[in-house]
Amino acid sequence: MAEVVTFPSREPVDFVIIGSGAAGGVMAKELSTAGHSVVLLEQGPHLQAGDFKHDEWGYKHNGDLVWGRRQGHPQSFRKTENDEAVEREVCLGYAHNVGGSSVHFSGNFWRFRPIDFNEASVLGPISGTTFADWPISYDELEPYYTKVDWEVGVSGLQGPWDPPRSRDYPCPPMPVKSSGVILERAGKQLGYNPYPAPVAILSQPHNGRPACIHCGFCNGFGCEVNAKSSSMATMIPLALASGNCELRTSATVSRINTDESGRANEIVYWDAGGAQQAQRANAVVLCANGAETPRLLLLSESELFPDGLANTSGMVGRNLMFNGWSSAEGLFDEPINGHKSIPTTRVIHDFYSMDPSLGFYGGGGIDSRHSSDGLPMGSALGSGMFGGPRWGSEYKKLLQEEFTRTVAFHGHTTSLPQASNTVTLDHNLKDKWGRPALRTTYADHPDDISTMHFFQDRSVELLDAAGAIKINRIPIGEQEGNVHILGTCRMGNDPDNSVIDRFNRSHDVPNLFMCDGSSLVTGGRGQPTMTIMALAFRAADYIIGAARRNEI
Repeated sequence: MAEVVTFPSREPVDFVIIGSGAAGGVMAKELSTAGHSVVLLEQGPHLQAGDFKHDEWGYKHNGDLVWGRRQGHPQSFRKTENDEAVEREVCLGYAHNVGGSSVHFSGNFWRFRPIDFNEASVLGPISGTTFADWPISYDELEPYYTKVDWEVGVSGLQGPWDPPRSRDYPCPPMPVKSSGVILERAGKQLGYNPYPAPVAILSQPHNGRPACIHCGFCNGFGCEVNAKSSSMATMIPLALASGNCELRTSATVSRINTDESGRANEIVYWDAGGAQQAQRANAVVLCANGAETPRLLLLSESELFPDGLANTSGMVGRNLMFNGWSSAEGLFDEPINGHKSIPTTRVIHDFYSMDPSLGFYGGGGIDSRHSSDGLPMGSALGSGMFGGPRWGSEYKKLLQEEFTRTVAFHGHTTSLPQASNTVTLDHNLKDKWGRPALRTTYADHPDDISTMHFFQDRSVELLDAAGAIKINRIPIGEQEGNVHILGTCRMGNDPDNSVIDRFNRSHDVPNLFMCDGSSLVTGGRGQPTMTIMALAFRAADYIIGAARRNEI
């Protein structure tokens, strides 16, 4: 193990990376193991496996991982720019800790498919949207998807609809759970092709980490044994072991400064004690997520960049995409015990791309889960979904029956980019540091709503085929928040309508790179994290080569 390295703040390091999540962890590992000096800034703490608890109240109610107003990080929301923004506890949900939201995500790990990268050309323009092709193809990203499989750790089995891959999964699929069996049987009965869900959770030991212990506390929780393949468990240890990476936690960045030529040269931040610090850098890699990355660029306005750093296109913060979501819940005669093990073990992708003759754009997948992700408190608060009393002895009996005998089929679907959907600064609302709060402006495209309804209808049909005695549709409404925050600094070849180029390099600032959910041109079908990691591996390859050629 290398000794902990400390770099002087007034001497430039090769790279400062802002954010240690899915992309930032990959960047830190790749750049530091290639021999570059790296300072990695994270505004949250460095939690590790032994720190995580099965604390549903703390994680799901108090926001111990996903900070909001009570931690000094309020947000606001409005549907259109003509509406008054209303303060929210949390609108855009993401973890504040080393590893970011890869620590507490469900582990669903679908690759994008070839169609995701050129769908706009195939289908043509869609009214009211900025629907566009990516400047890269699936074939260009495939080697990096495979690198994620093996270096980060993915369990799965090539399915009938999966895109081409150059190497098999490193770990076999997770054991099927009862809710997966129900989806598989119903899917086959209706002529679909269910198959094992690929997940970033280890089914067997891999790269020195243990297999899943099936505790049931995955979605929203950190893994107490490091079986979940977060960047905290997989990438950060390798970066620190290189002897070239310094991790600074409780470091909240306030702005990125530039020199007189417009090159990024200094990152200003507050440390844990509230003192302002500054780190000099030869180059900056911004991996703060689809909300904090555009926020920081907008906060870094200057005479050279009056509309925000790297924002001569005016596209920073625009084209915000969430992923669509729908759910139908079924009650069964016999216990299902869907709360056990990981969230989902089977998925149906027969509707990954939907027939244009339906009259609206969309697509996605359906997986099977417990209705409350297997969490007792969430199930108790939502009990009575199929009717019945909400208090007293009969309520207790109902709760016991519903918790063990309920299955939910979730639809994970597309989201169309619209220039009017944005992440901007709310100057009327401040965070604990006095910075303008995040303001979300968002309205679902009608096609997104139609797609959610389509997938919920399929989920109801599947539950009926499975023999559910009662079925409940979770109401579908306009989304006012999400944990998938995508597209706000989109990639493209044209500097007039994109923020970064095909290698995640700013069009405006040659030594500034952005890599996280903000880079995505389209939102895929509900599971973006693997693509974010693959893009980070690809961008890191380019950055290392460009640095070697003295092009940064």
